Amino acid sequence: MARRERRRHVDNRRSLVTPEGVDLGVTLADAGTRAGAFLLDAVFIMLAGILITIIAVFGLGGLGLDRAEPIAVVWIVLVFFLRNAYFLAFEAGRGARTPGKRIMGVRVASRDGSGLAIDQVIARNLMREIEVFLPLSMLLARAGTGVADTMTTVFGLVWALIFALFPLFNRDRMRIGDLLAGTWVVEAPKRALAEDLAQRSGSKEDDFQFTTAQLDAYGIAELHKLEEVLRGGNQAAQNTVAKAIMDKTGFQHRNVRAKPFLTAYYRQLRAHLERKLLLGKRQVDKHDT
Repeated sequence: MARRERRRHVDNRRSLVTPEGVDLGVTLADAGTRAGAFLLDAVFIMLAGILITIIAVFGLGGLGLDRAEPIAVVWIVLVFFLRNAYFLAFEAGRGARTPGKRIMGVRVASRDGSGLAIDQVIARNLMREIEVFLPLSMLLARAGTGVADTMTTVFGLVWALIFALFPLFNRDRMRIGDLLAGTWVVEAPKRALAEDLAQRSGSKEDDFQFTTAQLDAYGIAELHKLEEVLRGGNQAAQNTVAKAIMDKTGFQHRNVRAKPFLTAYYRQLRAHLERKLLLGKRQVDKHDT
């Protein structure tokens, strides 16, 4: 069993090279894990939908049955925006994952190694409407009017099944939405560091001090990538990133260990960017000066 698990892990391993040439290395989430994450998110969305329904029912009671149709329309619109806003808001955030994905230990990543862009998040999630929600909504609507027939039911189920099984028939376990958006869903298990990177003190990291100009060389996007490199524990990636930072910032101490150097730079860069945010300046990446 252990050998089979190791083989599955190797088969799902992919190279993820950042624009700076650093290979972070990721493991693709399997179909079962992705399905579990989606089902959890569906439950959360359903609970929020029930709350909206309760509010709509109370609104209907206050306005009277003659206002039922407008309230029903508003309810449909709110549920549509709820399920789309849910996925968009969480996946566009720092963690690039919904609560369901967080529980299952996976996240969304851009296949080109760059930061996940908002247009990628929009593309992959709008495709979910076509893949899943459109056929289900069609079936529910026809069932609600009492005109659902066998042909409609079979068509809707086959439609949903084709898209649902698509990840099983491609090497990278991608949905149609992932294929169009250029994304992967990768494993991101919780890895508790011995201490929070931003809170370390009294250690080798304190030997490194960086000037404002050296900290201005990078922004929020690079800070997140640096955190991934530190948490990943890949020594080769850490050496590459440390050398890249030294070259860009002109840091002279070359004979240093990569991890203490990167931890110090991460801690000071994070504090530097937070101070700039307090002053109303948001440095998105190294190009935003």
